[in-house]
Order: sequence, then structure tokens, then C-alpha cells
Amino acid sequence: MALRPGRIYRDVPGQPYTRMSQKKDKDNYITGAPAPKISIFDMGAKEKEFEEKIVLKVDKECCIRSNALESARIAANSHLRKKVGRENYHMRIKPYPHHVLRHHPLAGIAQADRYYEGMRKPFGRSIGRAAIVNKNQEILEIRTNTKNIQAAKKAANRAGMKIPVSFRVHVK
Repeated sequence: MALRPGRIYRDVPGQPYTRMSQKKDKDNYITGAPAPKISIFDMGAKEKEFEEKIVLKVDKECCIRSNALESARIAANSHLRKKVGRENYHMRIKPYPHHVLRHHPLAGIAQADRYYEGMRKPFGRSIGRAAIVNKNQEILEIRTNTKNIQAAKKAANRAGMKIPVSFRVHVK
């Protein structure tokens, strides 16, 4: 199955989509949730001290899928590694994708309305994970020296192009 469009999962749900079983308490958890696509959250020189801090913030609350976080990490990390070298920066992805995304495929046959009678809010199967982020929450943090600040800003901008909402890059 192909990856569904990100606009489907961009909006923040009222509450995370969890199951409440009427029968047993042991059925009140989600099994088989897929692992997030992003596995590395810290890159570069982790123990080194740097002078400047560049932060990528989102302008409104949304869900960011783990695929988008991983592609943002790859875009920023590859740019920084080429321009400033691995020992001259420390980059960190801040949100973790806890929210499980679910999908219930509908029947595409004739008389499907009778087939799905009583299935108003089906639970569906898990297809991925997302991080629920708030307005002005930091997504990406890059620490570097003053001479590398332009490359770090460009890397943060490239990472911001991979997330589903508008963003801002701040220098602290």
C-alpha cells in the first residue's frame, strides 16, 4: 500500500485515537503499532560546546509524521555535513512521534453503504506514527559557531520545507 497524503493527518485530533473496549480492560491498548521512521535524534558533535543556537519553530499546531521528521533530518544533516563538517555542529530533532495513525479502508464496490452499516467510526489498522506539536514549538535545534551560522540557517530552512505547516528560523 502506498503512503497516504500528509494532508489527511496534518490536523491535530481532539484526543489521540485510542480504543476503549467495552468487554475487557486488557483490550484497551494498541497492538502492532509500527516503529517510527526516524531513529536518530542527535547528530554531529554531541559533547562539544558551541556559541550560537539556531531553532526551527512551527507557526501553528499540527501532526508531523515520522516520515517528514526523517526527511527533515536527512536534508539538514547532509547540508551541514557538506558545508561545515561533522565536528562543527550539533543538531537535535526535538519531538518524538508517539501518536499512532490509523486507517480503515472502505469498500469500493456497489452497495457498499449496506456493507458498512454500523461502521460509523471504525478503529482501523495502524499505518504509521506522528508527533503532535503545538504552536511555536521547537522542531529542530542546531548549535554551531558564529562563522557557520549562515550554513546552519540554510540547513534549518531546508528541513522546514519537509514539514507540513509554515515555520520560522530563529537565531538565539
